[in-house]
Parts: sequence; C-alpha cells; structure tokens
Amino acid sequence: MFKLYNAARSSASYRVRIALAYKGLPFEYVPVDLLKGGQFEDAFRRRNPQELVPMLQDGDHYLTQSLAIIEFLEERYPQPPLLPHVPRDRAYVRAAALAIACEIHPLNNLRVLRYLVRELGASEERKNGWYRHWVEQGLAQLEALLVAQGRTGRYVFGDQVTIADVCLVPQIFNARRFDCRLDHVPTVMRIFEACMQLPAFENTRPERQPDFVP
Repeated sequence: MFKLYNAARSSASYRVRIALAYKGLPFEYVPVDLLKGGQFEDAFRRRNPQELVPMLQDGDHYLTQSLAIIEFLEERYPQPPLLPHVPRDRAYVRAAALAIACEIHPLNNLRVLRYLVRELGASEERKNGWYRHWVEQGLAQLEALLVAQGRTGRYVFGDQVTIADVCLVPQIFNARRFDCRLDHVPTVMRIFEACMQLPAFENTRPERQPDFVP
C-alpha cells in the first residue's frame, strides 16, 4: 500500500489525495505538520530534500512533486484516466493544470507567505492582499484560457475528469480560505461545483482529513 506524507490544508497534497481516490488506490495517510516544522525534520528531509509535501512512498521509493506523482499514478494505473488520449488534448489539459500549479500556487504557498511576514515585515493585511492579488489574477487568466479554448463541459476537458480539475479544486479551496473574489471566474466555479459532486473530490477535502485544524 502507498503511504502519502501530506497535510490537510496543502493544495498540492489535496491534488494527490484526489488522484488516488479517483483511481481507487488505497493509501496510508501520514500527516506532516507544516506549522510545527514537520517538513524540516531529519527523517523527512533525507527522503525529500525540498522539504515539501506531498511525498508518496511506494515500497522503498519516495516520489515528490504533486504533478509528477499524479503522472506516475496515471502511467502505472491508467484506468480511470486523468489524461486524454490525443496528444493535442493532453497538452491542453496539462497547460490548464500548470497554469495553476506553476503560475498561481508557487506565489502563495506557506514558505512564500512566511517570508513576506518574517523577512520583509509585511503585515497580515498586506500578506493577505498579496495572496488575493495573485490568486484572483491567476484564476482570471485561467478563466480566459478555458473560454478561449472552448473545450469545457462539466469539467475542464469536456465531461472527462483530468489532472486540470485535480489542480483546480484545491486552488479554489485556498482562494475561499483567504476570501478571494471568485465572481469573475464563472466557468472555473461551474467546474469546481461539478467536481465537488464526485466522491473523489468531496471525500478528500481538507476538512475531512485527520490532521485538519479549523
């Protein structure tokens, strides 16, 4: 059985939980307390020098980076698929996923927000303003991409759940947590609501995890 080292509120962790659940793959939940520095402990750092979650243990192998983990699962357990079969469609889905994972998320993860406060002296108000600015802008750009491509259905790619949806949902959870404006992204929110009707997304949400702290 896989072991998933992760944190309830971590959007990257949530992505992998969704993928595992969607593919029906059981895993042992191993919480890493990011607020207390669990990611910096020697045992964790030896296996993941980046000091980030999630990390997936497969036997004696430790896999890092959420999208790399999801692609590993896709290759090893191709059903049900999280990527389309046609290369052009796969590129579209990956572009939407990377617009979130590489353009929005890195500017707003815990270590960046901590640096703003601890090293640059940003107030809580200014830190939250930073977060809202980049998330709202990034989601607006994602909305424009989805509308321009014209490939959405219930989900980012028609009626097939893909890695793009797996990335979209956790980002909306974080956006809501910081009171981001979301009325400017109706397509994104329609897809979010459709995804949350699926057990793989609903059952793995942060509030349902053993280490969730309100």
